[in-house]
Amino acid sequence: MIQRLAVIGVGLIGGSLALALRRAGAVAEVVGCDRAPEALERAAARGVIDRGVREPAAAVAGADVAVIGVPVRAVGQVLAELKGAVAAGTAVTDVASVKGAVLAEAEAVYGEVPGWLVPGHPIAGTEYSGVEAAFPELYERRRVILTPVTATEAAALARVRAMWEAVGSTVVTMPAEHHDEVLAATSHLPHALAYALVDSLSGWDERQEIFEFAAGGFRDFTRIASSDPQMWRDICAANRANVVDALRRYQADVERLTERLAEGDDEAVLALFRHAQQERARFLRLLEGRS
Repeated sequence: MIQRLAVIGVGLIGGSLALALRRAGAVAEVVGCDRAPEALERAAARGVIDRGVREPAAAVAGADVAVIGVPVRAVGQVLAELKGAVAAGTAVTDVASVKGAVLAEAEAVYGEVPGWLVPGHPIAGTEYSGVEAAFPELYERRRVILTPVTATEAAALARVRAMWEAVGSTVVTMPAEHHDEVLAATSHLPHALAYALVDSLSGWDERQEIFEFAAGGFRDFTRIASSDPQMWRDICAANRANVVDALRRYQADVERLTERLAEGDDEAVLALFRHAQQERARFLRLLEGRS
């Protein structure tokens, strides 16, 4: 049981976590923190938080666990405002999609990564944002990656792990560098491609007809292009080297497919499509195995 949870940045991710912990009976009180009073009002009206404050330092006072749910570029500012405010026994974690950047911000503020900080990333989300989009099932049968460092306190790590397990998530740990490489390929690259495809097609002369006759495949492929553009700009910037590498590797593969089509090598194209189909089926079986 978490007696007091502080959610700094009350949006989809933090709001869904609070709702999930409430449903699991794993939290007694939720304190929300947001610069926008209207966000706190909406969160309270939905039963996501019990009370709201405007300052991160006030939010962590007396908290067992504090979750930093702000965009990656704002994490450093929150860490700076928490300086001197985190009491012994309080565990602080975050949900940012890039972990190297979070560790760098922590070192910039404190000179080293504080023992109470447990960098984390739930592999869950939707294309929607804001506390209005929060729902308690978001983390069920999903993975959460924690990237502790040598200085991370065992008690803080255990408390954060238990929190995520309480809402139905499977927790794994890995180095921050490896996390950022993997997520560049599996999350950041797909978002960049979805945005790029819609932007590209919108510039074609036949764009009105293209969008008018677009079928479910186009809608499904580009769904994530409805996500917050500024948030994803910041994620790609924070993980720049890995995202650029992923884009260049993908460009090389697309160029090879283009050449096979241009050359009339239909068997090579078929082999590629079949291999992709088999790999996606294997991926889906892995997902089913986690449920």
